[in-house]
Amino acid sequence: KAIANECQSNFISVKGPELLSMWFGESESNVRSLFDKARAAAPCILFFDEIDSIAKPRGSSQGGGEAGDRIVNQILTEIDGVGVKKNVFVLGATNRPDMLDPAVTRPGRLDQLIYVPLPDHASRMAILHANVRKSPLAPDVSLEEIAERTDGFSGADLTEVCQRACKLAIREDIARASAGEPVSDSQRVISRAHFEDALEAARQSVSSEELKKFKLYRQAQGIGA
Repeated sequence: KAIANECQSNFISVKGPELLSMWFGESESNVRSLFDKARAAAPCILFFDEIDSIAKPRGSSQGGGEAGDRIVNQILTEIDGVGVKKNVFVLGATNRPDMLDPAVTRPGRLDQLIYVPLPDHASRMAILHANVRKSPLAPDVSLEEIAERTDGFSGADLTEVCQRACKLAIREDIARASAGEPVSDSQRVISRAHFEDALEAARQSVSSEELKKFKLYRQAQGIGA
């Protein structure tokens, strides 16, 4: 979306599984309709999230058989078609690049592979600030410390920590109100204790084994960050 804003282009985002249908031929029709919509909105950036779900290697059991092959063929045809006018740009995101059909990443199609690493300290600070910008924080909350303690967390992991801390604060307020205790506005804050409890329950969604796989894939493909 940020790229679309920079390019002053329209933006269409779709998750791969949303295009899949149990009815014969409907998945391919969904792909055609999506690209037609992108062409009508040109200049446009068309973004496929979880693209591995609809672009698995053809001729393999993991590709979903003939139905999966037809979807991949339709996607390839449409990508080749938008390349003629150069006013529709196709982007895709996946955490399983090894599961993509090789033809999808062939030159002239999705040929620019970019590895997006887990957020560093500065990025984690920015993500935390974005998540709590509208939430009242107690003076004892240090986002700097939270960023230090969450090395290896993804953006989604950090969002979960903030949301969990917020829910804990809300539950505490509800419990006080139910007990008949007066609660002032100054008490309606997310405290360090709430974040401590949230961090205890937090988990990293990307394991060290997965990071090793990404590193090996990057080295094999010569992909830069």
